[in-house]
Amino acid sequence: MSLSPAFLDELRARVPLSPVVGRRVKLVRAGREWKGCCPFHNEKTPSFYVNDDKGFYHCFGCGAHGDVFRFLTEQEGLPFMDAVTALAAQAGMEVPAASPQAQARADENEELQTLAGRAADWFRSQLAAPAGSEARAYLARRGVSEAIVAAFGLGFAPGTGLKAALGNPQEAAMLAAGLLGQGDDGRIFERFRGRLIFPIRDRRGRVVGFGGRAIESGSPRTGARGGGAVQPKYLNSADGPLFDKGRLLYNLDRAGPAARKADRLVVVEGYMDVIGVAGAGIAELVAPLGTAMTEAQLELAWRLVDVPILCFDGDGAGQRAAVRAALRALPLLKPGKSLAIATLPPGEDPDDLVKRGGPAAFEAVLAAARPLAEALWLAETAGAETATPETRAAVRSRLKAHAETILDPDVRALYRADFDARFDAAYLARRRSAPAPQRGAFKGRGAWAPQPQPVSSALKAQAAGGGDSAESIAVVAGLLRNPWLADSHGEAISALPLGAGRAARLRDAVLAAATHTTGLDARRLDAHLHSAGLAEAADALCRANRLRFSFCIPDSAKAPERSVQARDFALVVGRLSARSGLEAELAMATAALAQAPSEDGFRRQQALVAERQELDAAMMRLAESMRED
Repeated sequence: MSLSPAFLDELRARVPLSPVVGRRVKLVRAGREWKGCCPFHNEKTPSFYVNDDKGFYHCFGCGAHGDVFRFLTEQEGLPFMDAVTALAAQAGMEVPAASPQAQARADENEELQTLAGRAADWFRSQLAAPAGSEARAYLARRGVSEAIVAAFGLGFAPGTGLKAALGNPQEAAMLAAGLLGQGDDGRIFERFRGRLIFPIRDRRGRVVGFGGRAIESGSPRTGARGGGAVQPKYLNSADGPLFDKGRLLYNLDRAGPAARKADRLVVVEGYMDVIGVAGAGIAELVAPLGTAMTEAQLELAWRLVDVPILCFDGDGAGQRAAVRAALRALPLLKPGKSLAIATLPPGEDPDDLVKRGGPAAFEAVLAAARPLAEALWLAETAGAETATPETRAAVRSRLKAHAETILDPDVRALYRADFDARFDAAYLARRRSAPAPQRGAFKGRGAWAPQPQPVSSALKAQAAGGGDSAESIAVVAGLLRNPWLADSHGEAISALPLGAGRAARLRDAVLAAATHTTGLDARRLDAHLHSAGLAEAADALCRANRLRFSFCIPDSAKAPERSVQARDFALVVGRLSARSGLEAELAMATAALAQAPSEDGFRRQQALVAERQELDAAMMRLAESMRED
């Protein structure tokens, strides 16, 4: 859905940033701003500032920079439209509906969510009532404290009384909310009967469904890992307008902030695994809802961390579930996005482990997690018959088939190379050791070496600039001469990969001044740089700039219109970001080609070289267009 800039600007204006950030960060007043410890990296001395007048935050420690929408999407894990909806509700604004039908669906979902939330409250009350005594006894046997019960909102469904407690809503609404079931004979009944209730929440913490565990009296672990007369042992809400088990992760709303802080997310099998480990003080755990990990659930996990850890039970079923999730993830892998696989001791689950060995035992399992490529290699080779060439070929064929499912060409090529290297080391008596040819050309497998590229003028300029590229110097020179550019492009500027050289230090100084100063101009920026001891560095960088982009001309009567400067500045910043990605792709393609030479790989590498050259040429043409004849 597309939202107008005017609507988004009005929403930013109506919702101050500091109260939103203040829900996650303890802020104190600092002049016209607020400051606190950055939520995006661990720090003890506050370097994170929030400016309500300008509507953005900035961290002088890690460079995090953005507005209220970015904070909600990155810190709380909300999709953009969910962030807009939450802020609009806070501001008393209505998000423009795409159509009357869409608005009707949104209204229905809101009504169903309200119904589910009221049901969750009633289930909690029943756990504390006499009817919930068996459920309370079960939780006590499992070592679940009252604090954890309250934190997770656990409840009990006796099987009768829910409809009356909710004020006798229409049966159709209760069916759609997953609170009632309907038999083949048309009989309507309460879906959860005699079950411990686990409320299931979406990313925003709203109850959208329930999981129920059958409760039986008896031994401490009756029915916990098998046995018990009531079937099924676990029952979820039925999929409907409100609940989609393949697109939800249990405990995601609580685990999200902890996962971002720890840069770790652990996926376990079930509700009690999450709850048991949370009782040991480890909060960044989620669980799928009784099914193998789906593509949608993997995407949810990747929004929080780059490499989630799958930690399933140590029995055969648990390991098969981990392999299924790994295979499902393969097509979705991207540079930097993967999985790790942690293996529990045979016969134990996370809850068992922390009760036996405390959190340290679980941490040891997570520390030994294997990268996805290694886990797949072991899954295909452990115990496999490899005594003959035919059986070894079957192993290689399966590994190759796995790699071929990866859609990203660079990741796919590197997986092929990784599997080939492991196979050769394990099964081939004589390693490949042919010397690399001196000329750069493809002549068949094992006979290619990348041809050295001539040193470009851009690289020479980079060396002369103390490690900063010519374009990076030009961008920062433009900011120094026209600091107003920082207001509208601060987020993109802060994300530029400038390294740790002079340009990066001056870039950060400009963003710092823009954060602290309303209406920043060159005069005020000069004063800020003098006080920071960076005035000489700024003068030297401006003198070193040899690219005459429109935005490098000081703001004066002779300068191009600001709209032209802003347009050109955005183009160059965007192309610098794109070139950084191209360099990474080119490095991966070259490495993959060296490991597994092929015509396709050679063409891919040469295409990336050509794309990089064209990107550089486009920037040079833009700079040359501003030169005077």
